[in-house]
Amino acid sequence: MFLRRLATVFRELESYIFGRNGFPPGALALAHVADSPSQSTRHTNSSFSLRDLLGDGLLWAVPKHRRTLEKRHKRKYGTPDYKLKIFAPKTHLRSCATCGDDHEVGVLCPTCYKKVRTETELMQETIQKELGLKPVDKEVVVLYDRERDEQPDEFWQGKRIVEMEKPRPLWFSRNLLQKSTQPATAEPDAVKPGHEKLG
Repeated sequence: MFLRRLATVFRELESYIFGRNGFPPGALALAHVADSPSQSTRHTNSSFSLRDLLGDGLLWAVPKHRRTLEKRHKRKYGTPDYKLKIFAPKTHLRSCATCGDDHEVGVLCPTCYKKVRTETELMQETIQKELGLKPVDKEVVVLYDRERDEQPDEFWQGKRIVEMEKPRPLWFSRNLLQKSTQPATAEPDAVKPGHEKLG
């Protein structure tokens, strides 16, 4: 239905511009490459049609006008009559149980995570100062003040030790440094650190 109306509009436009003789072939760079001479003669003899121009293509619905500033602002900020998005209360905020700062649900507390990130960066700088950028072929152990004396010297043999010249923070538990996976040579009955063997 729509294509018929469009074809009628094009025919009226052709007749208005070029007279009643129809669209002149090849006049407005609508050249048609013919496969055979008979096909080219047939197109020159016949009048121009919309089906030849479109072929098997489709006309897509695309925006013809730019969205106005008013509509853009309504989509972004809302309207006072319907809903004002700026003043909508946030209901997904929670207070951190450790520091008391507010944060979104499902997101780490930024205040607590900032302490962890600062401590991690300090550990990385200390490791780089003492060990440099050499390939790590041994286990690296980070120890805080007076933690080396808790174990005998034989325990630390074969390990690369990096000592921090300050006490361990209260939130930094030693369980965080324990390995959670066992090497391939471990026995099947071996127990992970912090777990007790049952039976």
